[in-house]
Amino acid sequence: MFQTFVFSCLCLLYLTGAFCVEIYETHTISAMEGDSVILHTDVTDLQRDNVLLWTFGPQDAHIAKINRVHNEMFHNGADGRFRDRLELDSQTGSLTITNVSTELNGLYKVEIVIENKVSSKNFIVKVYAHLPIPVITRYCPQNPPSSVSRYELLCSVVNVSRVTLSWYKGNSLLSSINVSDLSSSVSLHLEVEYQDNNTYSCVLNNPISNQTQHPDITQLCQIHSDDYVHYYGFTEAVIRLALSALVGVAAVAVLVYDVNSR
Repeated sequence: MFQTFVFSCLCLLYLTGAFCVEIYETHTISAMEGDSVILHTDVTDLQRDNVLLWTFGPQDAHIAKINRVHNEMFHNGADGRFRDRLELDSQTGSLTITNVSTELNGLYKVEIVIENKVSSKNFIVKVYAHLPIPVITRYCPQNPPSSVSRYELLCSVVNVSRVTLSWYKGNSLLSSINVSDLSSSVSLHLEVEYQDNNTYSCVLNNPISNQTQHPDITQLCQIHSDDYVHYYGFTEAVIRLALSALVGVAAVAVLVYDVNSR
């Protein structure tokens, strides 16, 4: 779990008689799916007459509350997304969200009433899905092996969002593509000279994790027996058909000659 400050500490006082509202800094917290996220109130010890309220989203939907008699109350959300996922620290009012998923991305707010003062704190939670390992495939020219001079690598991933897919040569970035919304498939091409000894890598990353795949240049376009079938199979099949036809014609000719000679 990663936590950053989006804004520097901001404290505003709005006075209505003896009533004071304090607004503190906004925190951004990033986590992977399945992690637990703790939203800290920075309160050390809630008193019996303190009131605490946690809300979620632009509509400030109530998700957790501690009232003046310290009863804890939870709300699952209109679609049940928070069911069995919320835990409150009764001493500090800090909120733990367990087994987070991308549907829990968004703005969380806490308001704490202590005596005649209301303290407010905001959190932006960003949950990222686990990244798949990129798959690298090769596309060699459809020519005999002796004429292969260059080939194309294709790095692909499926079902990803908010990621960057990139090709590197050593530590140098060659090309990249950004994906914001969920995509069924993303691919990035790279053309490589045959017998190129450089080190290439395909990297899939988001702000908190990455997956890297290295192509084996020495193997990707090496010609094996199955490659010869790929290059020569059709020609060989045609030759065999032609020979079979010639043998058939010869057999018929011999048969006709034998019949006529009798």
